[in-house]
Amino acid sequence: MPVTERTKKPEILAPVGNADMLSAAVFAGADAVYLGLEHFNARRTAGNFSAEGLRQAVSFCHARGVHVYVTLNTTLYPGELSRLAVAVSEVAAAGADAVITQDLAVAALVRQIAPGLAMHGSTQMSVQSLDGALRLAEMGYSRVILARELTLAEIRHITANCGIETEVFVHGALCMSVSGQCYMSAFLGGRSGNRGACAGPCRLPFDADANAPAAVGHHLSLKDMSVIGYLPELAQAGVASVKIEGRLRPPEYVAAAVNACVHARAGEAYDEQLLQDVFSRSGFTDAYLTGNRSGAMFGTRTGEDTAAAKAAAPRLRELYRRERANVGVSFELTLEEEGAKLSVQDADGSRAVVYSEEIPAPGRKSEQEAAQAYERSLSKTGGTPFFAETVTVHGAQWFLPGSEINELRRRALEALLEKRSALHPIESFGAPQLPDLTPSQRKAQGFAVRFAHAAQMPPADALADAAMLIVPLAEWQGVPQQLRAKTWLEGPRALFGGAEDAAKKQAQECADAGFAGFAAENIAQFRTFRGKKLAGGFGLNVTNPLSAQEYASLGASMLMLAPELTLTDMAKINTTVPVMAIAYGHMPLMLTRACPLQNVRTCKGCDRKGELLDRKGMKFPVRCSGPAGARTVYNPIPVYMGDRIAEMPVDLPVLYFTIETQARVQQVLELFCAEKPFDGAFTRGLYYKGTN
Repeated sequence: MPVTERTKKPEILAPVGNADMLSAAVFAGADAVYLGLEHFNARRTAGNFSAEGLRQAVSFCHARGVHVYVTLNTTLYPGELSRLAVAVSEVAAAGADAVITQDLAVAALVRQIAPGLAMHGSTQMSVQSLDGALRLAEMGYSRVILARELTLAEIRHITANCGIETEVFVHGALCMSVSGQCYMSAFLGGRSGNRGACAGPCRLPFDADANAPAAVGHHLSLKDMSVIGYLPELAQAGVASVKIEGRLRPPEYVAAAVNACVHARAGEAYDEQLLQDVFSRSGFTDAYLTGNRSGAMFGTRTGEDTAAAKAAAPRLRELYRRERANVGVSFELTLEEEGAKLSVQDADGSRAVVYSEEIPAPGRKSEQEAAQAYERSLSKTGGTPFFAETVTVHGAQWFLPGSEINELRRRALEALLEKRSALHPIESFGAPQLPDLTPSQRKAQGFAVRFAHAAQMPPADALADAAMLIVPLAEWQGVPQQLRAKTWLEGPRALFGGAEDAAKKQAQECADAGFAGFAAENIAQFRTFRGKKLAGGFGLNVTNPLSAQEYASLGASMLMLAPELTLTDMAKINTTVPVMAIAYGHMPLMLTRACPLQNVRTCKGCDRKGELLDRKGMKFPVRCSGPAGARTVYNPIPVYMGDRIAEMPVDLPVLYFTIETQARVQQVLELFCAEKPFDGAFTRGLYYKGTN
């Protein structure tokens, strides 16, 4: 493969979980790597890097022309903001090329501490639409990492119109849920995916056969994606970076995936079987990119898959055993009677000069033959990250033995590598201004009621005491006229498949219908609903006062707090706007574009609802909604705080209705308003125990 391929687009971006993976990724030909510090990254169980380890990684990569992006891509709790500020300073001091962020608190601290540090919007931000990418561009992001669920046409549309770089995943594990919108691991096991501690419960048995005594299928386990063969189409679409998932995988995995990308980018064939052997779940899927979503997307890791990986490992190590020549240099050799010197310079202007300890002798060959011999010797840069772009020889009539030329070349390249290894810290400023974490004395000032459908709404008199109602935007016509003044219209959390355009049209249709405002469930809707009164909804994952402050500055007049917070941390979110939290509801555990029910049925004739059965016999409701065909998997046991409402440090507790009938809505309302204990199985959620 010609080394000049690495100057082509898109950039090949490799995962790095430890130092061994780092060298494997770089030696295999990655143009950039992404890695995490020991805290605040979405792969907390990877080896990750200390501050010193990060500096060494940046030095190693920059010397070889490879970019380094640091993942600060988890949600942050109030007590972590001061440590986050230290992490941002460490990234700036290392001179990393960008940070990857989910929580707006990270963006706020980057702007305060190191405004010259580039920001990439994580896939955890759930950017699935053009308005989402445009909003990030307005906030100073230079790149958006798009949701994995998008088709090639959707990627092309966003990339062509957003004005910043786009990055897409092309290989690796697929989460069943839209990234940033999964709470299954947190609510079933106390390990939050939004905090980098996902336990992977979707890989356990879940069956769509509601009549079975316990699950035997794996209808939440998707095959790994692999769309490496589409790199030419992604390049044509203007995608800046193609990303490999897998910071928890071995070095052989990253080397194989990078090598395949290098070949595919050049329009060459690659060994897909070898790629499958190193890791797969009964093969790969390209269903999201092609739009061919079906039950064929699902798969599990088998014994045969494991055996194939073990057999393939020795071959794969050859892909990263030696340095790959990535950096072009120009040699200039000058020979004179008094001595000889060799200078070497890269395209960035770094230069090293070394001198011979031997005195040249008169040559016996013609100058042309001697010059060609010197050029051949200097071009032998194997085992280094350099290759000779040009070689210029002056004074070829003078002779130096080949061993001395080789020694000059070695010393010159070592000196140049040392210069290129020098860190270039990004300018940073003093201690940032952090929010006051004194617990608030908020008490409930009434309550809010959220409905999944207007048909769930009880008669108006049953809602007389509610201070706020929330109804999906698509259901606006079903809201009684007398309730509209206190009803907020909720934007969809899933924005692919034309959902954003539909929401814009619906917002125009109801502009003068008397509603109180709109609830933004995605960062995109701070652009889609710009100029309208806004509340920040469930999908934003607000977990600390700094992110709350950022959303308020974007236009949110009230905010719903993330359900993963403890009540103690909720109290520390001091904001200038009212805050809400779920006090009742079947928690939405997953938001998906793939349908787990497609393993047992087709969309034709489907009533858009069903159940998943787990290995313990619990039945998890599934609902399909919206033009995007988004599916939500709900917790079968609801959260209930009606009898402890005084303990919730929020302005408005929210009854978050999802799968309930209208009659059940009325029953729960009566229990809640009377502050009575719940009348069935329930959970306090994470409000007292929190997450890992």
